[in-house]
Amino acid sequence: MVIKYLVFTSLLFCTCNTGYSNTIDLPAPLSQQDFVSATQARVKLGQQLFFDPILSGNKNIACSTCHHPDLATADGVSLSLGEGAKGLGTKRLPVTDDNRPEQRIGRNAPALFNLGAKQFTVLFHDGRLEADPTRSNGIRTPLEDDMTQGFDSILSAQSMFPVLSPDEMAGHYAENDVSRAVRMGLITGKQGAWQKIAERVQQIPEYATAFKAAIPRIQTAEDIHFTDISNVLADFIASEWQAIDSPFDRYLNGDQQALNEASVRGMNLFYGKANCSSCHSGALQTDHSFHSIAIPEFGPGKVARFESTPQDLGRMRVTGKTKDRYRFRTPSLRNVALTAPYTHNGAYLTLEGIVRHHLDPKAALHRYQLSTPTLSPLPEQDKKDLDPDRLKAVIPQLLASTELTSISLQDQEITDLIAFLHALTDSAQGKGILGKPDKVPSGLSMD
Repeated sequence: MVIKYLVFTSLLFCTCNTGYSNTIDLPAPLSQQDFVSATQARVKLGQQLFFDPILSGNKNIACSTCHHPDLATADGVSLSLGEGAKGLGTKRLPVTDDNRPEQRIGRNAPALFNLGAKQFTVLFHDGRLEADPTRSNGIRTPLEDDMTQGFDSILSAQSMFPVLSPDEMAGHYAENDVSRAVRMGLITGKQGAWQKIAERVQQIPEYATAFKAAIPRIQTAEDIHFTDISNVLADFIASEWQAIDSPFDRYLNGDQQALNEASVRGMNLFYGKANCSSCHSGALQTDHSFHSIAIPEFGPGKVARFESTPQDLGRMRVTGKTKDRYRFRTPSLRNVALTAPYTHNGAYLTLEGIVRHHLDPKAALHRYQLSTPTLSPLPEQDKKDLDPDRLKAVIPQLLASTELTSISLQDQEITDLIAFLHALTDSAQGKGILGKPDKVPSGLSMD
């Protein structure tokens, strides 16, 4: 559904002076009917598990570590430090013992806003999880189909990846029972990593009681499966971070005073001359598809352990198709003003920086400085992660792949466009509803 608004701001929309049309196409407003729903018992249980390090191999990192409400459901850095570090956001540092991180996480931690919207059919920067009604469980992933059984949705299934990643949550090699199972390729089954995580939860009486109350199928603690854990985590995420009360939402719902003049000018640039909505379409400002926009290369990338050259081929890593080289999922722009750094590797720290990149990717690539990204200290990896020769060498391929064309905007127009992006900030300011629990049933230290 598309709503056509007639705009009467004469200073901006006098076509004889500006060339703008006096009408723009805007999406229909979001409502509660656009989201999946869950019982409060499931949501509350998911909240506790989201903040509980019990799900990680070494019991020292939780989902919330890289997706914290105090940091707008992300972690505020370009590339995270996962397993083997302590702290949050820019204060997260490697520990000094044998559990030091082997490398930075290859991609930026994405925000979690509105992931419970029915419109979300693709997850992860490379889209490795997709809703697909032709599959037996409605989920497409590079893994075997039988591994998706029991997950209620792609939002539930996404949790199966970080708990298996040595650098994110599982831990490395022989550090714990979960990482050993992962190393041996044991994921499902009685000796698999998921079962070992489930058994930890089963052994905590408070969790056993809560699962029995939340899911009728569960009669004993042994009935708790990893997929049950994932399903209630998804319920929490879907419920906690709905962002549908921004000035833009109120404008779509008929409040013509919800946007100031700069935001209105920016909105019309977004849906007009600046061509942002060609990819950032719909009420969530995403087409749920994949595009190459020539983002500078740095960091460990996304490669197998035996590959010596760091790189990130994006969607191509999932599909194997050359046309998908350097393509990444179009992010939703809801609460975008809160969720810096931007892009799949956090290349830009400001909205102005990423906007100017879109306007002229060639110039942006050539002027990009590797001092730009915000990285937690891991000096032993800096030579590889911040290699200027690598950055320079890949520029021709990035420019050959990009779908962006140069667009000329005046400085004031860029300012107006950014004003509109700020108008996508929800009234909750990214904090959520339940927030952080005082404690978690495992008794482990949070954050």
